[in-house]
Amino acid sequence: MDIDELRTFVEVADAGGVSPAAQRLGVSKSIVSRRLLRLEAELGVQLLARTTRGAALTEAGATFRDYAAKVCADIDVARETIAPAGELRGRLRVAVPLSFGPTHFAPMLAEMARRHPQLQIHTCYSDRFVDLVTEGYDCAIRVGYLPDSNLIAKRVGPIYGKLVASPDYIKAHGAPETPEELAAHEALMQGTESWQLMDGDNIITVRPQGRFKADNGVALVAAAAAGLGIAYLPDCLTHEYIASGALMPVMTRHPPPPAGAYVVRAPGQHPARKIRVLTELLIEYCDPPPPLADVDR
Repeated sequence: MDIDELRTFVEVADAGGVSPAAQRLGVSKSIVSRRLLRLEAELGVQLLARTTRGAALTEAGATFRDYAAKVCADIDVARETIAPAGELRGRLRVAVPLSFGPTHFAPMLAEMARRHPQLQIHTCYSDRFVDLVTEGYDCAIRVGYLPDSNLIAKRVGPIYGKLVASPDYIKAHGAPETPEELAAHEALMQGTESWQLMDGDNIITVRPQGRFKADNGVALVAAAAAGLGIAYLPDCLTHEYIASGALMPVMTRHPPPPAGAYVVRAPGQHPARKIRVLTELLIEYCDPPPPLADVDR
């Protein structure tokens, strides 16, 4: 029984069709179809019922899918165990935030590809929270404060941010100085999120309101610079605007606590080595150790 046929069947089962599975695997739909036909012929049962909307598992297919996935996972672990040190093969599908992923995480992913020339890296840049299992991603890089979930997260570095507004907005509406005053201002947000602010050593949670929302940090920076309201954004998106005077920090007595950058993956007993290597690389770049002089103090 061919491992590529098993892996293809699992991808079709999880993706719900031949076309999305072919896209995940990086092969043509005809290759996927041929692999499925060979596997079904060898087993002597129908694993998938083809429909106009994709492919649905038969009863036999639903049973066989879990066994096939376990075999593929065991083979991956075995290959990693016997592979020469430092050598990675196969494919890594990773979801990365669009807001500053192309500028901040893309160079690290490129470095990983340079270090491991046998590894295929497929990256999706989007600010939405992708479903790692359903959409077939090995892992995702996420920033901010993670919501509760069954995903396994590893922090790779700090993310610092601040509340900012344009000089025109501050001139017209004033600058809030306390969390209570923030409620009277227009907030620029991604959705209905809450903001966390420091009050000494305590963390205060506020729920701002506003009429302008966008699911992308770059769009929120532009809105803030246009004078539409107050935004809470990472420093990497705002530092050039602040340096030019287009934006000004506000609420400086109540700064947000540092957030984090994380690698998240689906739960499992043995994380793939390619995910561990990516995590280590991100820690190397995002959270370097302090200088020895600082450690000695």
